[in-house]
Order: sequence, then structure tokens, then C-alpha cells
Amino acid sequence: MARYHIETYGCTSNRGESRAIERALREGGHRPAAGPDEADVAILNTCTVVEKTERNMLRRARELDEETPADLVVTGCMALAQGDAFREAGVDAEILHWDDVPAHVLNGECPTPTADTEPVLDGVVGILPIARGCMSDCSYCITKRATGRIESPPIAENVEKARALVHAGAKEIRVTGQDTGVYGWDRNRGESLLPELLERICAIDGDFRVRVGMANPRGIHGVREELARVFADNEKLYNFLHVPVQSGSDDVLADMRRQHRVEEFVEVVETFDAHLEYWTLSTDFVVGFPTETDRDHEQSLALLRETRPEKINVTRFSKRPGTDAADMKGLGGTLKKERSSEMTDVKMDVVGAAHESMVGRESEVLITEDGTDDSMVGYDRAYRQVAIPGAERHGVGLGDVVDAEITGHNTVYALGELVR
Repeated sequence: MARYHIETYGCTSNRGESRAIERALREGGHRPAAGPDEADVAILNTCTVVEKTERNMLRRARELDEETPADLVVTGCMALAQGDAFREAGVDAEILHWDDVPAHVLNGECPTPTADTEPVLDGVVGILPIARGCMSDCSYCITKRATGRIESPPIAENVEKARALVHAGAKEIRVTGQDTGVYGWDRNRGESLLPELLERICAIDGDFRVRVGMANPRGIHGVREELARVFADNEKLYNFLHVPVQSGSDDVLADMRRQHRVEEFVEVVETFDAHLEYWTLSTDFVVGFPTETDRDHEQSLALLRETRPEKINVTRFSKRPGTDAADMKGLGGTLKKERSSEMTDVKMDVVGAAHESMVGRESEVLITEDGTDDSMVGYDRAYRQVAIPGAERHGVGLGDVVDAEITGHNTVYALGELVR
């Protein structure tokens, strides 16, 4: 029986892969170690979304190589897309695909499952990867080299996984994938099965909520009406949608090979606006793509102001080795920094206004995290974060649903008081 240590970096999908690895190890009779220095095997699940992340992954791999007395396994997106980088950095590790990690650690041993092999939760949160891979071919993305094209398990299989999470005590299920919007494209002639899957998950008995992870505009545009109706009809679904547009310029989107146009993104937003009175739009922008002009940048700022997402991720473009965009002549670092700062200023205005509009509202909040001191943190129906000072002192715990009056905000999250 091995003692394992897992560290995970990157997106929710990566965390879901780690949960699957850990579940397989537990089913094989293995147990978590207190830390890497006490583990028989350390597993590093990597991310490679930007160059800074890549450097951090190499640094952490070298540290774990020194801290772990036995084996080191490196998996995840950077391992699959840039495995040679670890070898060139002198890291003594097995570079493996996610699916191959459990078999390597189990080393041919017969599984010895015990009573505590139920699905692995992160507190009261269960992560449900519904598929692996995507259908995009973005010119700047290195992750595609790791994940490949979409591979969708049947709906029934994902529903059973969700049911197991609920039975294990999950109060929030995070439906995730590299692109949840194209779930089922490989099974359904290029049309998303996400609406049907969500309805089936919401039909599971139990008190829980469901958050849908990143869905690219192209994947959900064709089913936007059906998907919005599913959200409107199911109270278990958070009214939250992460739709990364990346640029407000069709010219830049074409150079990025993003497969959607700005108009399609706007149509998705307008459809959800028509069906949901209170919901959260989350989106991403890449600033400083090599072909981005001043006019393109202004179009991105205009789109941000027009659609007013409540959650916005702004990332400066960085060249990823092996991608087509890496061969393009880049913009200067100063210009990228200026554009990023300008977009971040607009972002803070938009996000701050959204949270200011919440003040005075009474919201039902699902508690999913411990806060600082005696506060607890949770999410309202639109998946907006609410911190409640003093909640722990009043007996509120993880998984509880409480009524809170929103009394203020800190720009990116709301502050609430318990309603008795």
C-alpha cells in the first residue's frame, strides 16, 4: 500500500482529473500522505497556460524531486505538451498521461478497496469532468496538444458520476471540461448534448447546486435557446455561464482561430438576458495578441462595456512553444502592459458596479468555503461570491444554505449579514 501526495495546478478540469486519480488510488487501497516528504509517490498535475506558469511548474517539479524520497510523477497539460522541458531541467520523474497515473502507482497490484472509497470531494464540492479535449484549434493554445479532440462519455455515465457525488455529500457539483459547450459533439453530429445532460443531473434527488464550467461561444451558440431554458427551469443550476470571448475584434478572433465571431458571443448573452432576470456572465480577454491593433483593442473595451460581464479574466498574450502564434512578430511588452492596465481599469468599474447593485438584496447563499476569522464564504443563485462575517460564530457550516442581506462589497465579492 503506497502513500501518495498530489498537487494540482490550473483549471477546475485539472482538479477533476486529480480527483479521478485519487479515487482510483484509494480504490486500490492507497492513502494520502501528510506531505511530499512522507509520500511513497508524489504526483504533480501541471498547467501550462502561460509562460510564467510554465516556469512555476518547472520550479515546483525540481522542489518535489528533492522533497520526495521515492517516485515523482508529472502529469497534466505541461507534461503532455512539453514533457521534454522537465527532462531538460534535470527533473527525475515519470512523465505520464492522466489516465496512466493510477496504473503506474498501483504497479500491477490487485485493488484492495476499503469502506472509504466513495467519490473524493473538496469539502462539500464535487468536481465532475464531463469530457476531455475540445474541438477548437486556437493558434495560441498549447493545451490542445495535451488534451486532443473531444471525447465524451455517454450522458448516463456522467449522470451516475454526479449521483455518486451527491450520495457522498456534495452540495455543489462543478461540471467541468476543457470546453463543456461541445460535450457530445463526437456523439451527436456536432451538436451539444450539454442541455440534456444538465437536465438529467438536476433530476437527481438531493439538495445540491450545479455550476457549469467554461463553454466556448461556438459550442453553445447553436443550442443557446435550449440551454437558457434549462437554466430558467432548474433551480439547482447556478445562473452562471463562463463564455470566453477573448477579443472584441473579429479580425483578431480569426487570427486566433477562435471559431466564433463577436456577434455570436453577443447573441448568447442576449439569449440568457431574455430568459434569466438575475445571472452572472463570466468571460475572458487576451490582451496584446500579435495582430491586435489599437482599433482592435478599442473594440474589446467597447464589447466589455456593452455586455458588462460580472466576472472577467484579463490575460496578457504570451507565446507558447509549438503554437502557430509563437512564430508571429509580437507586440512590445510595454504596449501589452498599457492595454492590460486599461482593460483592467474598465473591468474593475464593471465588476464593482455589478456588486454595488447587489447591496440591499436578500440572497440565499450556499456556504462552500471557510473565510478569515469566523467568516464563511458561499455563493448566491447567480454564483456571486458572498462573504458573511461572524457566520461561524452563529453555527453556520459548510454545506449550509443561509439567507443573507447584502450590506456591501469589496469590488470582486459581496459582503452579507445573516437574516434571522
